[in-house]
Amino acid sequence: MSGHSKWSTIKREKGAKDAKRGAVFTKIGNQIAIAARSGADPSMNSSLALAIEKAKQANMPVANIQRAIDRVSDKNAAQLEEIAYEAMGPGGVGIIIEVATDNKNRTFPDVRTALTKNGGRIADAGSVMFQFTRKGVINVAATGEDALLMILDAGAEDAVEEGDEIIVYTDQKDLAKVRTAIVEAGLEVTGAELQYVANNSIPITEEEVAAKVLKVLDALDDLDDVTNVHTNADIQTEE
Repeated sequence: MSGHSKWSTIKREKGAKDAKRGAVFTKIGNQIAIAARSGADPSMNSSLALAIEKAKQANMPVANIQRAIDRVSDKNAAQLEEIAYEAMGPGGVGIIIEVATDNKNRTFPDVRTALTKNGGRIADAGSVMFQFTRKGVINVAATGEDALLMILDAGAEDAVEEGDEIIVYTDQKDLAKVRTAIVEAGLEVTGAELQYVANNSIPITEEEVAAKVLKVLDALDDLDDVTNVHTNADIQTEE
């Protein structure tokens, strides 16, 4: 599988910093509200359970979590819409931008501006999406062959050791089931969500191009309505 390079590491570190500032709560709250449309009981709604777990890992207050769930039944609350924008970035890399918005007339110009100011552009629908596959992605705090075998036995499609963790890939329908099996096997899961995973990556080895790619990805991720940013860029430059 492709798609987990320097941007994945930076995004995770950035998310931790944003969580400390509370800046990530809006994004996670929107994800919870959308997941809750399929049912407000997390024991019966695996998508909601995963979103709540993500919120807890970010130390989101329980009151905020409940408020996001209650938004579904609040007739006065603006309804959220999920949209995935396709874009091209510096170096010809593909970018998928997931948003949750109550006003796409506000969000689309914000996304377009973040792209054009940083060397990217909106792409035609379908021109980028075919380069990605929707997958479940699980982060496991473990290393070694034994852990890899336990993860594959839990039903994962693929698992790759990267640094001090293992990145696990599942069919999108099996994300919650595989995550549960990994936890029951005694391994620590630090993240689990659906992502657009690149079918093939584009190696970025030039420092200047890498800096431009990371700049546009960071600008997109900073937008409140953006819930996730995915790319097929495989940034291989030195730190």
